[in-house]
Amino acid sequence: MALDSINPLNDPRVKHCYANLNAIQYHYLLAEPPGGFWGTIFLIHGWPDLSMGWRNQIPFLLSLSYRIVCPDIIGFGRTAAPPVSPPTSNPTTNIEYYSFKRAASDIAELARQLNCPKIILGGHDWGGAIVYRVSLWYPDLVSHIFSVCTPYKAPTSTYIPLEEVVKGWPHWTYQVVLASGVVEEHIKTPENIKQFLNALYGGKGEKGEVGFSVTKGPIWENLGKLRRTSLVGEEVLGWYVREYERNGVGASVNWYRNREVNFKDELQLTKKTINVPVLFIQGTRDEALPPSMSEGMEGLIPNLTRREVKTGHWALWEAPEKVNGFIAEWLRKVDRGEKSNL
Repeated sequence: MALDSINPLNDPRVKHCYANLNAIQYHYLLAEPPGGFWGTIFLIHGWPDLSMGWRNQIPFLLSLSYRIVCPDIIGFGRTAAPPVSPPTSNPTTNIEYYSFKRAASDIAELARQLNCPKIILGGHDWGGAIVYRVSLWYPDLVSHIFSVCTPYKAPTSTYIPLEEVVKGWPHWTYQVVLASGVVEEHIKTPENIKQFLNALYGGKGEKGEVGFSVTKGPIWENLGKLRRTSLVGEEVLGWYVREYERNGVGASVNWYRNREVNFKDELQLTKKTINVPVLFIQGTRDEALPPSMSEGMEGLIPNLTRREVKTGHWALWEAPEKVNGFIAEWLRKVDRGEKSNL
């Protein structure tokens, strides 16, 4: 059976909606099963993605009678993108908009506006990091969490700058590069955006050239040599480019400049734990979030279920049927009860 996926260009199963959340205009996708819904799932995307990154999961979760809410997070797509100043690794203005605390507050407000006393949260990449934090800030709101690729790291009382982190985790060097301001310098036109996204989505050149490395960041000289990635078609890639034109790719990398503000916010969370059921799906070939990073999660999350897929970072696109199957299996147990025919 062919995978049922949302068409970003025109699909009647999703509505493009807008909401004012704590004085910021957000865009979100809303999908509701026609026969009523069992519960509401918020799906939170990462970088460099958009709400439509869940296009392979939305129809499947609809078929399980869940209402689906997929926001573009701040700085992405059709949601507002407050400019930070200076656009470097140490901004002093507006960086709080790109914090986990702010994201959690905005998600909680959207849930309130949609009359959701409880929500299930799913996340990928930055979205995975965000959903854990929503549970810490708003424990009464979140009933279950699933995260694809992103492991849980608890708030800490010791601040370690990213430049120090990469000495032990060289696979995060790309984050230092992205935060530095070079993206804004290089990516200015629609063609630049297309080449950049194609590189991030796995496009390769005739001789195996890549346009992005976790230990180097963007490899600018290779971007024009890459063939289109096999993970997205030309129409979908074009749609992503047009969406990123709204705010520019530079707005999205503000999420790599938020480490210190998150640390300061979360000093009050260091003694809190996540007690709701959590499903973590590891991409075994994810270079940015390798399996070693998830070691010890059992000691931090008492109700943890682990699964894995043999993919890189884009597990939602590389192995959607497998990911969907794991989510359904888990929901059957933790949300519907073992005897459910989900």
